[in-house]
Amino acid sequence: MKSVSARIGMFTVKSRKLMAMLALAGVVASMSGPASAQQAESSGMSEILNFRQYSPTFASAGQPTREQLQIIKDSGYERIIYIAFSTVGPAIPEEDQLVKALSMDYLHIPVDFNNPTIRDFNAFVDAMQREPDRKTLLHCQVNARATAFSFLYRVIYEDVPVADAKRDMNSVWTPNQVWKDFIFSVLAANNKSPECEGCDWSVPPPRE
Repeated sequence: MKSVSARIGMFTVKSRKLMAMLALAGVVASMSGPASAQQAESSGMSEILNFRQYSPTFASAGQPTREQLQIIKDSGYERIIYIAFSTVGPAIPEEDQLVKALSMDYLHIPVDFNNPTIRDFNAFVDAMQREPDRKTLLHCQVNARATAFSFLYRVIYEDVPVADAKRDMNSVWTPNQVWKDFIFSVLAANNKSPECEGCDWSVPPPRE
């Protein structure tokens, strides 16, 4: 039989190993929280206008530049969905060709900012649901349309709490009356309530 002192010695060694493992786990855990932000920063994704990453496979943004399309590809994105018109603002008319040349999928759903429809949203949902694990960047011009669509998709199809999804959307913009009505109608059509503790759906005053 081993002496008491020998047993204590073995226990001490095991305890030290356990503490070392726990310390390492703590470091990993502390890194895992803001991992998406760290990944975005290191890959250059954070330089894209109003970039927001919601999960390892879904993000939204404003209009990327031609050069940033390569960064998107290098960051592992497999699909880009564009939901604004290709003839206004900073849009890239040949974006579809550039994206396809980078071996990514491309879908264009032209959403009228002054008249978004449930059909527009359903077209986006159809693409997402067909291949839900495909790493996707949804973008428009400034990430207004895209954050609204992202809010709806996350609440309806990913069961993200309204308060959390709304907070992400409001970090970019506060929907005007047109978009508030649109959001409420889509939620109602999917038996979801826009209400949550602390939620304020007041619309901003119209621009003069």
